[in-house]
Amino acid sequence: MLAILEYNAGNQTSVRRALDHLGIACRITNDPALLASSLGIIFPGVGAAGQAMDELTRTGLGELLKRQVDEGKPLLGICVGCQILLDYSPENDTKALGVIPGECLMFHRALTDEDGAPIRVPHMGWNRLTREKPCEILDGVEPEAEFYFVHSYYPSPAPEYVLATTTYGARFCSLHGRPGLWAVQFHPEKSGRPGLKLLSNFYQYCRRTGHAQ
Repeated sequence: MLAILEYNAGNQTSVRRALDHLGIACRITNDPALLASSLGIIFPGVGAAGQAMDELTRTGLGELLKRQVDEGKPLLGICVGCQILLDYSPENDTKALGVIPGECLMFHRALTDEDGAPIRVPHMGWNRLTREKPCEILDGVEPEAEFYFVHSYYPSPAPEYVLATTTYGARFCSLHGRPGLWAVQFHPEKSGRPGLKLLSNFYQYCRRTGHAQ
């Protein structure tokens, strides 16, 4: 079973529907025992970084997540869940989880698109990924595949963690992490077939590594 973290700051239902479509057993939960016994954890998020971190701190789920990662539990962060795995976000001046070194940045409104027009913030729409390093959860995803983005801030992790980038006014990190710990700025659960393939790859990794307790 995959656990989808419930912390009042996510799009858990959309993620569950995508996993249900794939036939992957899952549970939306904040129960420490279920999180520990799961094959892997999906850490979604929408809204503001500060609100999300306040809830993670209040409930102790932030420390629980960090322990699970330290113990080798596979984890996939999505959108705000991707951002607050880093050290800091200027959104609400938020000290984040610090699981991966780095910080978030905001799109500068002076940036322009390919036609020279100012970009719109938030970034909303479909964009491709440029793979910077081998990444297991992208296996079988076509290079020209597009994923759905909705965000005003983007992750800027330490360079060794950058796995894929996307261009929107400027090139930014859209997928970061390491084997067993991945974070995506886009929404795979809303990205059609490529997103489903990414989620399936994450599940297959969890099955192979077998970190349920």
